[in-house]
Amino acid sequence: MRTLLAVAAIVWTAPLFGQTALPIDSKTLDNGLEVIVIENRSVPLVTIELDVKNGAYTETPEYDGLSHLYEHMFFKANRTIPNQEAYLERLNELGAAWNGTTSGERVNYFITVGVDSLRPALQFMEDAIRYPLFLEEELVRERPVVLGEYDRAESNPFFHFGRAIDTLLWSPEYWSRKNVIGDREVLSTTPPEKMRTIQERFYVPNNTALILSGAISPEEGFALGEEVFGDWPAGGDPFAAPVPDPPPLAATRAIVVEQPVNTVTVQIDWQGPSVTGDPGSTYVADVLIPILSNPASRFQKALVDTGLAFNAGFAYSTMAHVGPISITAQTTPEKALELHRAILAEVGRMAEPGYITEEELAAARNQVAVNQTYARERASSLAHTVGYWWAVADLDYYLGYVPNMQAVTLDDIAAFTQRYMLGKPHVSGALISPEARASVDLDAEDLLAQEVTL
Repeated sequence: MRTLLAVAAIVWTAPLFGQTALPIDSKTLDNGLEVIVIENRSVPLVTIELDVKNGAYTETPEYDGLSHLYEHMFFKANRTIPNQEAYLERLNELGAAWNGTTSGERVNYFITVGVDSLRPALQFMEDAIRYPLFLEEELVRERPVVLGEYDRAESNPFFHFGRAIDTLLWSPEYWSRKNVIGDREVLSTTPPEKMRTIQERFYVPNNTALILSGAISPEEGFALGEEVFGDWPAGGDPFAAPVPDPPPLAATRAIVVEQPVNTVTVQIDWQGPSVTGDPGSTYVADVLIPILSNPASRFQKALVDTGLAFNAGFAYSTMAHVGPISITAQTTPEKALELHRAILAEVGRMAEPGYITEEELAAARNQVAVNQTYARERASSLAHTVGYWWAVADLDYYLGYVPNMQAVTLDDIAAFTQRYMLGKPHVSGALISPEARASVDLDAEDLLAQEVTL
């Protein structure tokens, strides 16, 4: 599925803590397919991964959840494989471990095989991505599987809590572009024609990366990529009409969600940085996670050591189209409002000199770097990581991650909190049981009415 190897770029990760550098080689074929080879000969296996720039962020309401449904249909009939049963039989013949995932801004498909099955496995993946049949009977049979995932998600109280907060954070009009699991009605009724529309727009080589990770050299990988995928015709630009960013949150909102839970969860979310618009701030957010998770941090001492919260955490999700920043903590019903007020107070202090020390920052940098080192040990997992960053940012973002993260300063952290959190519109939420809510008379207006005195 390719034509000729047009651009070759060889990039290398920097050594971390004495570990041998891991080579990552990239070459773009004439049809736009980027072939990425990660050589790791520790075991005689190769993971073949196809990453597509698709996902919730491409979905208007009438397509809400169809990237996920398409992922399921990938493992079905195509021009070579007549049905799902034959598909699974062929996977067994190849001795493959396989799966696929859908996220906000990436869909990936991957199989791991022995080196002796590499070429037929590549041809197997080519048939699946280029020539799906989207048989009506298979689509009908797969809907309950996807809806079963939906049912399991709905059985979790935090699903309802997260959806309520996210709908306010991103606005109901934009929500489908953040809603990975999708809309039940859309999933239940979509025809094969919509699957074909997704394929024609997004499943083209110039919107796809082929990653080969394991016991394979760059030369072998590039040659195989050209041989199998070189004649795949390029498609139109899927993003000629750019995907919009979410509308900025104009004012602080609040919501209380009732579910059968034993504790109260208090959460505050902000719209954070975009990795394409402000990549520097994404490194800062990732460094803040271990800093604020450290039991010795001022953040934890103020919220947990005082007895206000059972636990407290800071999170950020890196995305091209604005990632969310979240602070989440759990407590008793009687302390919910006090905890909410205390979280806002801690946010107000984060930019103050001394709130985070140089020693804490250095420890966090090292922790993130060590985690990256461990994550690179397994060839199959590394393929998923590289594929995610290729889709959401680009390969250079991943390759520069550790040095850029190591360059974060205390001034950067102060600037980050001032730009994205301190005094900025946010969504406050509380997850509480109906009985506990009645006992403390908690309403969204109570969250909105709180003022912070520093």
